Amino acid sequence: MATGHTDPRRRERILTAVLDLIAEEGAAGVSHRRTAARAGVPLGSMTYHFTGIDELLLEALTGYADHVVAVFERHLAGATTPEEAREAVTGLVHTLPEGPRRDLILVQELYTLAARREPYRALCVHWMRRSRALLERHFPPDTARRLDALIEGLTPHRALDDDPPDRSATREAVDRITGAD
Repeated sequence: MATGHTDPRRRERILTAVLDLIAEEGAAGVSHRRTAARAGVPLGSMTYHFTGIDELLLEALTGYADHVVAVFERHLAGATTPEEAREAVTGLVHTLPEGPRRDLILVQELYTLAARREPYRALCVHWMRRSRALLERHFPPDTARRLDALIEGLTPHRALDDDPPDRSATREAVDRITGAD
């Protein structure tokens, strides 16, 4: 394998390995040794690229939050009318929990870290602001805040419920929040 200076994807592989480990073992299961083994890099690469586990976790989870915001953006990008925006939000609620179970676990692990530690809380606050800003392109700020909470709440409910609400129930909730007739 190439050395650190000639392996431009090494840092990316390390961050992917961290997310995989979080999804499989939880954030507490992430270590330099386990991450290096998972990424297929020398252990010394870990301290070369990251000062510690917190930096490693925070950077990996920041990249994951960026990914989720990009999903929001893709869903909302084509909406040009309030009706299309409501349908985009409904689609988003139904797309997120149908994605890999890994995504659900990563979000919950991030929320757990955020509940206890400021850097992760700041990451979540930044993520929520970005999500709401995308929603605010289509809805007033108070409505965007409520929709963001609906998305965040319905996503795990849809993923974990044995009989999750169908699309029409989600659309009804979106319509009520947005004041659609």
